Amino acid sequence: MTRADFVRALETELEKPEGTIRPSDTLKDIEGWDSLAALLFMALADSRLGVLVSGEQIAAAKTVEDLLLLLGEQLAP
Repeated sequence: MTRADFVRALETELEKPEGTIRPSDTLKDIEGWDSLAALLFMALADSRLGVLVSGEQIAAAKTVEDLLLLLGEQLAP
């Protein structure tokens, strides 16, 4: 899965139109980003990539790019 694919999957989970979430976006500026969205991200990371992300890691993330970095080498460029 590429980074772009994962962002598109995240948009789908958050019920956002395709192309509305970018890696440079600040999480607090994304309408609907809340604790439920964080859980959706955790589930997506686990089910699609087999990556376990903790709540503490997500809480420390400020941007979508920070979230992508949590997924490490499981994402293709």
